[in-house]
Amino acid sequence: MRLMAFTTTTKQFCNRTKTVTRRLGWHDLQAGEILCGIEKGQGLKKGEHVKRLGQIQVVSTHWEPLCRMTDDLEYGFQETVLEGFPELSPKQFVSFFCLADRCTPDVTVNRIEFKYID
Repeated sequence: MRLMAFTTTTKQFCNRTKTVTRRLGWHDLQAGEILCGIEKGQGLKKGEHVKRLGQIQVVSTHWEPLCRMTDDLEYGFQETVLEGFPELSPKQFVSFFCLADRCTPDVTVNRIEFKYID
């Protein structure tokens, strides 16, 4: 089973308030695929192990410009809720994403919708 890290959104994943994630990669991801969410997968120190958070199933995946969230504010506010950040504006979320992923708002991202598997 493939692992997907939720390093900057571990709290939202564990609270199950996050049902959408945006990624710069995952080109071959398909709807229906089951993944294991983890806290982090890179930068583990000697002796550290991957912390598994739970299994998810991909509902849908498609590519779109990150700036769609700020260009269409109604869409952007809906998406910040699905990303687990109802307290952020679309502009704040896009800034957060760009800082964490070292990109600019005009980047094309993979929007991945998922559901939790109990």
